[in-house]
Amino acid sequence: MSKISLKILAIFCLIFMLGGCGYYFPNIYDGPEKSVYMPNWKNRTDKLGIDSLMYQSLSSWFQKSPAIRITKEKNNADLILAGEITYIDLPSVAWDGNARSTGTKVQLILRYVLKDLKSNDIIWEVPRDVWTEDVSAINESADTEDEALKVIVDDISEKIYLGTLNKLRKINK
Repeated sequence: MSKISLKILAIFCLIFMLGGCGYYFPNIYDGPEKSVYMPNWKNRTDKLGIDSLMYQSLSSWFQKSPAIRITKEKNNADLILAGEITYIDLPSVAWDGNARSTGTKVQLILRYVLKDLKSNDIIWEVPRDVWTEDVSAINESADTEDEALKVIVDDISEKIYLGTLNKLRKINK
């Protein structure tokens, strides 16, 4: 056998072994195609734009699974993912010599629900989810509160995304 044939055979065997071992990627949903209606989250805080930040972050996470489609149309959706941001606390906790914040502790409280629109069953509900993040400024011009908020929103979005995938997998078993 030539070297090229051996390489092709080795690649084929590797693909066959990985495909047959039951391994799956936990952050990708490969079940039946689902359409998720995701309205803008309600923002009960005085922090403008946090609802948009949440929507963008969630949308970005849900794009990782080709079998899930986020939609703004409720009519033909299978599920609804709705939530609200109920509280935010942005206290600066450290100051430099120029009275600029060098560290921030952000707390965010929210609630959300995943509901089957066909059966009207609640698949997953989290009535109070509390998140806190300590972030130090990377550079002097960084807005540490917004930086901490982005970290929290991305972490929340990942949790909601992975939680949704777990619920969908359980339903499809």
